[in-house]
Amino acid sequence: MKKRLYRIIIGAVFFIAALLINIDVYWIKPVLFLISYIIVGGDVVIRAVQNIIHGKVFDENFLMSIATIGAFFVGDFPEGVAVMLFYQVGELFQSYAVNKSRKSIASLMDIRPDYANVKREDELVKVDPDEVQIGDIIVIKAGERVPLDATIIEGNSMVDTSALTGESVPREVEVGNEILSGCININGVITAKVTKEYGESTVSKILDLVENASSKKSNSEQFITKFARYYTPTVVIIAVLIALIPPIIINGATFSDWIYRALSFLVVSCPCALVISIPLSFFGGIGGASRKGILVKGSNYLEALAKTEIVVFDKTGTLTKGVFRVQEIHSEGYSEEELLELTAYTESYSNHPISLSLKSAYGKEIDNSRITDIEEISGHGIIAVVDEKKVVAGNSKLMLKMNIPYYEGELIGTVVHVAIDNQYAGYIIIADELKSDSTQAIKALKAAGIKQTVMLTGDTKNVASKVGETLGLDKVYSDLLPGDKVDKLEELFAQKPANNKLAFVGDGINDAPVLARADIGIAMGALGSDAAIEAADIVIMTDEPSKIATAIKISRKTLKIAQQNMIFAIGIKILFLILSVFGISTLWEAVFADVGVTIIAIINSFRALNVKNM
Repeated sequence: MKKRLYRIIIGAVFFIAALLINIDVYWIKPVLFLISYIIVGGDVVIRAVQNIIHGKVFDENFLMSIATIGAFFVGDFPEGVAVMLFYQVGELFQSYAVNKSRKSIASLMDIRPDYANVKREDELVKVDPDEVQIGDIIVIKAGERVPLDATIIEGNSMVDTSALTGESVPREVEVGNEILSGCININGVITAKVTKEYGESTVSKILDLVENASSKKSNSEQFITKFARYYTPTVVIIAVLIALIPPIIINGATFSDWIYRALSFLVVSCPCALVISIPLSFFGGIGGASRKGILVKGSNYLEALAKTEIVVFDKTGTLTKGVFRVQEIHSEGYSEEELLELTAYTESYSNHPISLSLKSAYGKEIDNSRITDIEEISGHGIIAVVDEKKVVAGNSKLMLKMNIPYYEGELIGTVVHVAIDNQYAGYIIIADELKSDSTQAIKALKAAGIKQTVMLTGDTKNVASKVGETLGLDKVYSDLLPGDKVDKLEELFAQKPANNKLAFVGDGINDAPVLARADIGIAMGALGSDAAIEAADIVIMTDEPSKIATAIKISRKTLKIAQQNMIFAIGIKILFLILSVFGISTLWEAVFADVGVTIIAIINSFRALNVKNM
């Protein structure tokens, strides 16, 4: 960009000097104009010649070269230089715009690790992350970036995950936790065992998504590509006919006049504004989305998202946290604290998620000396003696097996019934928690004009219905296996109009078939799930369902900007093409019609980057 700017400035100086100089020597002005033209447009002419050699004739370089060289031949030196000068200004604007859009995505490129500290015997060796194998032991010091996905085997620390998830609050990690490549270790020293090679790591997959995001073209971009392919040779042929036929068949018409009109026609006809501004609008939209922690794999998905009218959700890990916690304790004859303590002790030897939830809710150290005679009954629960009291903790099947009367009312969640010394002592409800912004997410989607919000889950009808009612979902389908979810999705497809799109939002491996089947697959919190990242078209880095409405708003704004640019550019082109044929517009006006429209369209495209209030 700097080189181009310097060339424009130096060329402009020679151009202004040629306009202002007043010397009787006739060749001074043409020479100064020629020097200015070579400095400003020499590279365009060279590219045109190279493209012709390689069989690519009809592009903007060819049109600019023919129009400006033609202007020199008919003696309109100022117009010839001005066309090239303003064309290069337009190209400068384009470079600036693309760089600005790319920077918003390129911040993610900072997550690429430079090296890994691999532990080999008693020393640390700095190696390229590509050379590290699964199972190698790596050490991440304070301030260093995590080079590969790994499991911590020693040490604890705080890690900054903002580059991956957009979360500003650091996360605490300890032995046994997974750490993702691209995070920054803030304070402690961590020793970890590598679980994935660099090519399969989180950071590598995200970088691949970013680098290839603009390769999948939207329908608008495909239209412009096809349009330019046929449009450019057509206008060149028309320009030749304008230059040759009228002087032959019209009395008094001169070749110089009609060649000038043909040159104006060629300058106006250059499809720069269309070819540049439409892809730039989508690139800006992808860049703006990445600022909000939303990775879009291609502009075609951004365009499809703008037409979405049905959003289908998975439940666990998408609308809920996927972490089971004690939600309610109902005791009979004991305090809630006593009931929880005895149940946590009874369950303390099990690693079942329900047992872990109970121990987490108890929150104190377990004294194993208080527990004896532990018996785990598969699919039922656990019997143990705690402080010489026989505690039975499990589901309704266990109560029936032990002939203990229990509360049989309708309860929502996973229920652990507890009996002490063969007397019913109450129950504890364990359930998944809704994400803090799930309710807001559904409201935002309805405010954005989404006609149907649907939930598909493998959970029970009672739990699913309560979640659906709390969030205000339109439809809820429960007790579904992964294959059933695909069947339900097919039913929803059959109900919607052909032009409308359906988006599915999921978070894990079991959602991959549905993510792939939907018009737009959106992976929620999918950094840990390779299958979801591969199957999804859009990845929400922050694990917030409310970002889906944000993504839809960004997509609609981007599509609107692209359509504005298309209509504006084509409309102005047609107007000035007609004016050029009738000799009403000059080359100077043709320059505005081409470069001016391009610059206005580029400036309009910048709006796609502005996502602050979304």
